Amino acid sequence: MPTTDHRPEPGCLKVSSKSSPASVAGAIAGMIKDGVCVEIQAVGAGAVNQAVKAIAISRGFLSPVGIEISCVPSFTDIVIDGEYRTAIRFTVEPRYTRGVASGISDGPDTTTNL
Repeated sequence: MPTTDHRPEPGCLKVSSKSSPASVAGAIAGMIKDGVCVEIQAVGAGAVNQAVKAIAISRGFLSPVGIEISCVPSFTDIVIDGEYRTAIRFTVEPRYTRGVASGISDGPDTTTNL
């Protein structure tokens, strides 16, 4: 269901074309390490570009500590200054964590590939 409010929800980062991708990446990595799923909201091509760069950089921050992330983009409708706008929302979640019991074992693989 589309959101029609210009204020992002808690855990939602608003990214603009002037946002520093490294700073946004640090925020993403910190939230993911704290176990919080991150929503990133961007309006416009420049903002989407900065958001995508931030997600890629955050992957580099998290990978060495064993955390992989997944990103799901979606559209959402928001209101800015009384105007309806379409934003891109990226949902960033941990995919799995190495060495942590999350359904992934370090034991022998007993899966049969068909």
